[in-house]
Amino acid sequence: MSQTTTGWTLTDNPLNLDESGEWAGFWWLPDAPDEQVPGVLRYDPEAGLSLSLIGAFEDRITSNPFPGVTAFHEGNRNWDVIHGAAEQREITLLGCVPNSSKRTIGARVKSPDKQTITATIAIIGARVRGQNDAVFSAAEVSVEDLGLWAASSVFEGFLGASDGKPDGTGSISVKPVETQTVMVDGTEFRLVHRHTLPFFEQRKHGTVGRMRDTAFVRVAPTGLYSLSRALETASLVQDLIALATHRAAGVIWLRLEVAGTKSASSSDRPMLRRSADVLYSPTARGDHDAKAVDHHRVLFTCESLPFQEIVPRWCEAHGRLQAAINMILSLRYAPARYVENNLLTVVGAAEVLHRGLGIDEKPFSAAEFKAMRDAMLKQVPEEHQGRFKAAIRNDPTLRDRLYDLAARPDQDAIARLMPDVDRWASRTTKARNDLAHEGKTPNHSFDELIAIVEVTTAVVILNVLHELGLPGERQREILQQHPQLRVTASNAREWLADRLADS
Repeated sequence: MSQTTTGWTLTDNPLNLDESGEWAGFWWLPDAPDEQVPGVLRYDPEAGLSLSLIGAFEDRITSNPFPGVTAFHEGNRNWDVIHGAAEQREITLLGCVPNSSKRTIGARVKSPDKQTITATIAIIGARVRGQNDAVFSAAEVSVEDLGLWAASSVFEGFLGASDGKPDGTGSISVKPVETQTVMVDGTEFRLVHRHTLPFFEQRKHGTVGRMRDTAFVRVAPTGLYSLSRALETASLVQDLIALATHRAAGVIWLRLEVAGTKSASSSDRPMLRRSADVLYSPTARGDHDAKAVDHHRVLFTCESLPFQEIVPRWCEAHGRLQAAINMILSLRYAPARYVENNLLTVVGAAEVLHRGLGIDEKPFSAAEFKAMRDAMLKQVPEEHQGRFKAAIRNDPTLRDRLYDLAARPDQDAIARLMPDVDRWASRTTKARNDLAHEGKTPNHSFDELIAIVEVTTAVVILNVLHELGLPGERQREILQQHPQLRVTASNAREWLADRLADS
């Protein structure tokens, strides 16, 4: 599909999750649209969403045991949905809980009630019945460092030179970038660039000229979209960028396109659609003005794995290997303070990944295993046979699984990561077993445990990258160029080498 970037005015800007906002208007419950209460919705990146009402919804839990008698019970009423109209926009609040209510019935001076309600999600620009209400046609999501991962930009720079030396002239130009598109199971994914118009700002020290190029992913299914599916899409893109950049990647904004809302337009302007911004708390919140990560710390971009190739592979692998991917990415989003926690997490990720890759070969054939087990059970008292039988499994050991995982990625890359696979598999297995069975790791130093965690993390990541089709040459480059992985390889040579064999 031939489609290029478009200009983006300031009024088109989505609502960034790291910026505060305020909307004053009227609010009501879906089953009582005529009972509207004035109030102000506030969003703070740290504190979340808070609705301050001048008035109140009935949050007390009541019953009528007898005619004309109302009984009040403990607890408060919660609301799945609250609707509103503020700043000329429809608004939906989801997951609403009353935080405080102040009623003035019987007070000496008559004044309105006050109520504060917290919400989990706000949709600014649309009115829906709930998270599963399919009323959207597309979702657009921006994630930290997505532009770096896209490996493309609308900007081109030129520096003038005379006789091989800069002469003070130059220019910055905008060249539209063609939108990249791929279909995955009936859903269209687009990698889009959109830029602001030129803006000149007069400062006391001089004039500043600015433009902004924003890369984002647009996802449009064949049918209609719900908020719950849009949140899953945002997580899908967020996890991809987190894997590619080897660090936590925060969501900067999430915008939905309301279905069937094309507005009239003149013949020389594209048709516009009504959009709705989503305010929520993702796994990590992005900082839209922070500097991008250094390019040497990026594991892959769309240059090494083109957009049309990586997206279908990622959608398939993310679903099949999601548990292992979640476990390994948790070390980026919320690293534990103690090495023991990280050890259990990363070794667990390796085991789960091994199963997800479908290489869970049985050490013995079914017939062999049954014969051996039956022979052993004959030596066990009858009252203990059930417990003994449950403990005997025809599964690979942890060491087997680690060997298998080390054998899958590019072997030159594995060799650069660690000098001795046997030593790594042995020491990792012993560390995990000691910690799981004895509650401590007396045979491992703190530095060795750190090396085990780092190397095992790298092995899991290399396996995921291998599964995504990252070429062996790029896998080797990562081990040579990535600062953190170079340190990991150095620690492996120091702590996981033959010269440190057990005494």
